[in-house]
Amino acid sequence: MGLGSTAKKIQMLSDSAEKMYRQVQEMQGRIVGLEEEVDETHETVTRLDDRVAEQRALLVAIAEEQGLDAEAILADAAIEEAEPTAEGASADAPEEGDEADVPTEPGA
Repeated sequence: MGLGSTAKKIQMLSDSAEKMYRQVQEMQGRIVGLEEEVDETHETVTRLDDRVAEQRALLVAIAEEQGLDAEAILADAAIEEAEPTAEGASADAPEEGDEADVPTEPGA
């Protein structure tokens, strides 16, 4: 085995190592970017949770002011949300006999 053959092998190993190093650097950059996005998303979710809590407190206060039992209303809503609707109908779909807000005739 000559020195030329050894030099070629060393050069191939060196090229492979450089390629892997570039790939690792690229992957590291992607990971850092993902970490930043996760942090931003966490901050956004935290802000939204705070706003929802504030809105819930306002709605409960308004309900109590109107003489309504807010906790009972929330419990009923949770039960309705958890129960599957009858015969696969959507809970938002108008029931038989209910009037829909959508016109039935074109141009109406």
